[in-house]
This record gives sequence, C-alpha cells and structure tokens, in this order.
Amino acid sequence: MSITISNTRNIKIDDILKLYQANGWSAASKPSELYQALMNSHTLISAWTEGTLVGLGNAISDGHLVVYYPHLLVHPDYHSKGIGQLILQKMQDIYGHFHMQMLTADGKAVDFYKRNGFERAGKTVPMWIYKGDEH
Repeated sequence: MSITISNTRNIKIDDILKLYQANGWSAASKPSELYQALMNSHTLISAWTEGTLVGLGNAISDGHLVVYYPHLLVHPDYHSKGIGQLILQKMQDIYGHFHMQMLTADGKAVDFYKRNGFERAGKTVPMWIYKGDEH
C-alpha cells in the first residue's frame, strides 16, 4: 500500500463526508460547515491511496506562536498503518518550532498523541461548549 501525503485543498466534499462518517464523527452532519472549516484551516493535510482519501488533519494557527489541531482522523480500514503518524509528522514539519501546540484527545487517541510527543497540559482542564454527541 502506497500512501501519498498532500496539502491539497482540492478535496471533494463527498470524500470528506465518507471519511468522517466512517469514523462516526458528528461533524459529518453539518457538511457545508465542515467543508468550509477545513478549507479555511491554516493547514490541511490529507492522506491518499490509489485516489481514495484515507486520512486528514487540519490546523488552526496564528502563524507564529500557537497552533491548535482540531481534527486528525484516518479511515478505520486503514488504522494502525502509520497514516496518522505521517499526517502528524507533516504538521510537525510546519509547526514543530512553535511555542505552543494544542489539541484535545480522548479515548485511544490519548495514547497515540503521547507516543508522538504530546503530554497533558499541566493542571489544565479541557472545557468547551459543544454541539455534538462525540467529536
């Protein structure tokens, strides 16, 4: 299996929705908002195999000091193949020198991010106003 990592924004909304739906993410229920959010991200990285979108990650940033990673997801059929790590490495190529890199992780994602250098942010407590039943 050959994986291509890209920073293209030429991604069809249907491909994005399939990826989000396969992962059970509620953002798929707001297709227009999801698409606009991704297209307006500071950085959008995607993973492809044979023309199929199999992973995606985005970053919101001030471009100098702080970056937040809202989404990183890989199609369940392609989990544990290093695709998430490839996307995260591309983000590190761009933002690794920043003063602060932030994200919110839960479930199995916590261990993934710990293996990739992230740690709990001191004594901080994640807080949100959230309009979904998962991420």
